[in-house]
Amino acid sequence: SNTGGQASKSTPRAAIAKFAAGGKPIRKKDLGMIAVDYGHVYVAKVAMGANPNQVIKAFEEAESYHGPSVIIAYSPCIAHGIDMSQMMTHQKDAVNSGYWPLYRYDPRLAHGTEHAFQLDSRKPRISFRDFAQKEARFAALARTSPQEAERLFALAQEDIKDQWHFYEQMAGVEREIASIENDGTHSQESEV
Repeated sequence: SNTGGQASKSTPRAAIAKFAAGGKPIRKKDLGMIAVDYGHVYVAKVAMGANPNQVIKAFEEAESYHGPSVIIAYSPCIAHGIDMSQMMTHQKDAVNSGYWPLYRYDPRLAHGTEHAFQLDSRKPRISFRDFAQKEARFAALARTSPQEAERLFALAQEDIKDQWHFYEQMAGVEREIASIENDGTHSQESEV
């Protein structure tokens, strides 16, 4: 959600927010991938409660990168209705559901032997529904409009599945560019 709890393009599908009282019907934009698309921006998606070592690594890499860096951190706000004592566990649930996958994109690696895109979280292990019902912005829809909530939760689960597949492809594509000195005949892209 946006500051103040109003709907924006970054509000997740199924969330209730100001200007989306019936649950946001469309998928949220992927801000990180928009930045990755520029090709010269260091980008990381992090959650301190899920993987503190990944957060530290992302900050170190971003700081050492001589160019623009964007770190997008999962940080529940008051509109999410999460008890402060549950914040770290909730961040783990966000990652484990696939709602908030962890990754790093380092443009310095784009032309080397390592992958520029590193997927730092495992495949989703809990359902979006199980995660979402712990947040007020999703649970309210389930109380007021259970059928619509189930429909939007199912669509959100599909969004997660599609996004995860895309991220796996990004992390698994190995680029080998044949140099003129070697054989000079082609560029090759192959999956690992």
